[in-house]
Amino acid sequence: MADTLDTRLKHLRSRPPQTANDTLAPDQQSVDLETLTENSGKRGFSRRSFLSGLGAAGVLAGAAPLAAAAPAIEPAIQDQSETRGAGNITLRINGKDYTLRNLDPRATLLDTLRERIHLTGTKKGCDHGQCGACTVHVNGRRVNSCLSFALMHEGDEITTIEGLGQPGNLHAMQAAFVEHDGYQCGYCTSGQIMSAVALLKEPIGQSDDEVKQAMSGNICRCGAYSNILAAVKQVRSRA
Repeated sequence: MADTLDTRLKHLRSRPPQTANDTLAPDQQSVDLETLTENSGKRGFSRRSFLSGLGAAGVLAGAAPLAAAAPAIEPAIQDQSETRGAGNITLRINGKDYTLRNLDPRATLLDTLRERIHLTGTKKGCDHGQCGACTVHVNGRRVNSCLSFALMHEGDEITTIEGLGQPGNLHAMQAAFVEHDGYQCGYCTSGQIMSAVALLKEPIGQSDDEVKQAMSGNICRCGAYSNILAAVKQVRSRA
């Protein structure tokens, strides 16, 4: 019976190292299985002993590759002040100068306005220049601030929705949006207004289709387009 058992368990045994100095990989280490014995004189072997031996082999074989795959050292988080190529610039926004130190050269104008200067009226929508929620004025012209690097605008005159008007002293376009209910959720409203104000100085025709085409870069997911059009037409008629 012992000879038969030895034959059956032969495939579970790992080949021992050839010399004492040989080193095996974690997933190649051998496991000494518990010797199977006859159970209280009864024919056959203990089921518990057999399963415990197989369980030990499985645990070692499964855990060793996981342990080897774990990183020894976690990557360190790079501090913003140590970003390679970071520089100092001064941006003029809404008539005020803001000096920014250690500005990442990859920072967009949108992220700089919101995260460094905390002018959050300019919204971050698609971040791909397709929705117009981030529209600001640079030297009087409307731009998508998510597509422009902040470092490009040193010396420029930048205007955001905060510099266009304030409660109690609204810009005519802001007042028209309120009057005609040109907003619903309000997320796109600042970009819509900034585009509409810039449109007043652009050579756009008077027809509805021409105004819609000029405002097509600003998306309103709530669908308040008819009210936005009415607000823009009202201000243009009085300009």
